[in-house]
Amino acid sequence: MVLWKKAGFCLLLVSLVWVLSGCGQGGKEGEPGEQIVKVGTDAAYPPFESQTGDQKLVGFDMEVMEAIAKAGGFKVQIQHTGWDPLFEGINSQKVDAGISAITITEDRKEQYDFSDPYFDAKQQILLPSDSQVKTLKELQGKKIGVQSATTGEFVVHEAFGKTYPHLKGYDDTPTAIEDLKLGRLDAVVADKGIVLEYIKRLGPDKFKAVEDPSFPPEQYGIIVKKGNKALLDKINAGLKKIKEDGTYDKLYKKYFQVQ
Repeated sequence: MVLWKKAGFCLLLVSLVWVLSGCGQGGKEGEPGEQIVKVGTDAAYPPFESQTGDQKLVGFDMEVMEAIAKAGGFKVQIQHTGWDPLFEGINSQKVDAGISAITITEDRKEQYDFSDPYFDAKQQILLPSDSQVKTLKELQGKKIGVQSATTGEFVVHEAFGKTYPHLKGYDDTPTAIEDLKLGRLDAVVADKGIVLEYIKRLGPDKFKAVEDPSFPPEQYGIIVKKGNKALLDKINAGLKKIKEDGTYDKLYKKYFQVQ
């Protein structure tokens, strides 16, 4: 009887270990050994990430993240979190990683670990087509819209100071652009890919993009909690593979119409 109990206890331990091994780091239970990574995004940046009418997440970042996971040997569950909650979610471990056209900056690197860069970017100024503005400095005294806590806001602060009275911060870029359409703003500063996408939507006869030579080049990366090297290594390995096998180039061409 005692031997049977010991054997049953050992079997229970083995079963428990097997079940736990099927849970992804910070994710849900899946197949044995399968890691499910919860990824947050702010789905308000077409063509990088946006939502369809049925709330499906689509865009360049979404497909890149899914391709990285496939190449890296893990699965992802991507969810729309919003911008600030994305970073808060990493800190509280509600999500394991974040992808949302996130520029790699020294300040952010102090708080989060970034993957290798996956996209080269730059800021641009979105203006009405009849505007004569050619540089950011020429917007002195004019109303400028940005998404708060983004590099668009940072470059305006650099040019005019953090207390510039005509700067208006928004929760997302589309809302700022809507105010520009309505004449409440003179310009919007945002990432180049997003500005060009909106010019296609709004019409080049109504709006145009200006790239100030003073704007520094930027790169996007995928963020994880500081010190999560195991997940970061998997993401970097997957990113390396899709760059080498042509998958990344196909997605880039799909979204940015490179011939």
